[in-house]
Order: sequence, then C-alpha cells, then structure tokens
Amino acid sequence: MAERGGDTFRSVYWVKRAVYRGDRPGPIARVLNRFWAKQYAGGSSLARDRDVTLEVRGRSSGRTIASPVVMADLDGSWYLVSMLGDHANWVRNVRADEGRATIRHGDATEVTLEEVPTADRPRILKRYLDVAPGARPHVPLDRRAPVTDFAGIAADFPVFRVVGLDA
Repeated sequence: MAERGGDTFRSVYWVKRAVYRGDRPGPIARVLNRFWAKQYAGGSSLARDRDVTLEVRGRSSGRTIASPVVMADLDGSWYLVSMLGDHANWVRNVRADEGRATIRHGDATEVTLEEVPTADRPRILKRYLDVAPGARPHVPLDRRAPVTDFAGIAADFPVFRVVGLDA
C-alpha cells in the first residue's frame, strides 16, 4: 500500500478491508450495502446525485441484483469504477449481460455500461477517488498522487462509461 500518512487513515483502511475480506463483502458489508442501495435508489437526502443503485441481471440466477455505487464525472460523462477489481459480482454480471444495466436514483434509467480501455482509465480512477471516499482503502494510491501513477494500477480496476445517462 502506498504511504498515505496519518493513523486515522490506517485505522479506517483496516476496518474497511476487514468488512471486504478477500475483496468480497462480508456479512457486515452486505447489510450496509442493502441499506445504502435502498437509500441511493430512492434518491434519499442521505445520497448525493452521484450515489446511485446499480441494478444488473445475475449471470447465474437471472435475478436483478442491486448494488450501491458512486459515479465519477469527467469531461461530461459518468463512469462506474469497481473498487474491488475484476472479481466484484456487479462487474462479472455486467460483462455477462453485455453492459445492460439500470441506474436508480429516484427514477430508474436503463443504461449501457461500456468498459473503458486500460490506457484511458488513469484520469477516471483519480477522479473516482476524489468523489468516493469509501473506495480509498481499496485502491493502493493516494487520491493526490499524480495521474501518471494511476497508469500502474489501471488494469486492476475496471471502469465503465455510463451510456444513456445525462451528465
């Protein structure tokens, strides 16, 4: 992990990593994710405009799976980043369903998620860390690191451009 300074960050990092052991949500994270998915989907006053619920069809079950996510905005487009990397269920489900998804924040919007090539991810990853503080413990760079540093981790964090949602 890159040095970030401050005991507060290290304690938050440890807690956050503990509830996502092995980059999978444990029991506590699953409860919190259900709570936040409901808040984000309803457009709660607890949720910013960029805090949304992503609904995708489960690749095995075919059921709708809801996940709370934070969208990053950059150059007039919205992006979704997987803070847990390639193994996040929502990422695998989106890939299996050819990018079809629904974004909920008050209203439901059908969207297509287009995977961003690795070379184009560094600026988006940096912006994501600026707007998604909960993701910071999962990404091994400080949000203040230069964009060039993000090229070294870009392949580890899938990024999708949200098509069909006004910026």
